[in-house]
Amino acid sequence: MDILITHGRLARTRSVHLRPLQLWLMLGALLLALLLLSGTVYHFVFLKAVREGWPVVSQIVGPVIGRDAVDRERYLRENVEAMALQLGELQAKLLKIEAVGERVSGLAGLKREELRALDEAGRAASPASPAASGPGGGPFVPAPAGGAARLEQLMQQLDLDADRQSDLLVLAESRLLSRRLEQMLVPSIRPVEVAVGSGFGFRIDPFNGRTALHTGLDFAAPVGTPIRAAAGGRVIEAQHDGAYGLALKIDHGQGLVTRYAHSSEILVRPGELVRRGQTVARVGSTGRSTGPHLHFEVLLEGVQQDPARFLALGERIDADLPPRPGEALPGPGRVAKGR
Repeated sequence: MDILITHGRLARTRSVHLRPLQLWLMLGALLLALLLLSGTVYHFVFLKAVREGWPVVSQIVGPVIGRDAVDRERYLRENVEAMALQLGELQAKLLKIEAVGERVSGLAGLKREELRALDEAGRAASPASPAASGPGGGPFVPAPAGGAARLEQLMQQLDLDADRQSDLLVLAESRLLSRRLEQMLVPSIRPVEVAVGSGFGFRIDPFNGRTALHTGLDFAAPVGTPIRAAAGGRVIEAQHDGAYGLALKIDHGQGLVTRYAHSSEILVRPGELVRRGQTVARVGSTGRSTGPHLHFEVLLEGVQQDPARFLALGERIDADLPPRPGEALPGPGRVAKGR
């Protein structure tokens, strides 16, 4: 493109040659300048005219800007309502989690003082709220006025409630795990998977025919049958022990000890840690015995107890059932030692 420029006073003509690329760049720059100018006029003139109520300009531009404001307000209102519905669903789920947490805390044996301490800590961390103090609940109904601010406040409260429930469940899980570990250290599984022969109590002694106290349970089984640890613990003896023959003793803590007598072979050594159900020996007929069997004893503070009471409790432990009301572990009783 050629452009002729003529100066009137000198009557001289100049010729300017523009390439297509230069022409497009000039048009683009002109368009950009117009956009910037229109934006500046809109923001600094039209909006100001509407806010301050200029006589003519505000009447012309006001309806257009008003429609944009209405559209934006409707869009925001629809989003706030959608968020309110989602917030209501979250609150309903949190109420269910809270109910589950209360049941689990009851099973874990959490005291009311501990739960009250958690509640007080949660209220201390909560932001100030115009809601009345005391018990509350019910479905979530969003407030029509101050939607965004109200939603933000409710979201903060739900976040604090979720943290509180999370702490409660973590505490309950810790207590349940602690109880489970304690139960794992209680003799609660049969050392040999056979029926019990002679039980705990008085019987006719097979050697001299006189009445004597049998201080354990007998499990008749072939020689070499695996013997399992009735609970986890530490081996304290593994040797010949007079009438018990080749015997093994495991300390489970809290004064509980189990003895496995008349074995043909012991597979663990003193000081070794064993787990519940681990094979620790094999059935034999050593010592004062009339045939291959395991003589199993449970001692509490050195005094023999009836192992059947512990094994019965172990059946409920394995089923993950809480102890029956008023049920406790067997306490020590004074009985005479026997074989």
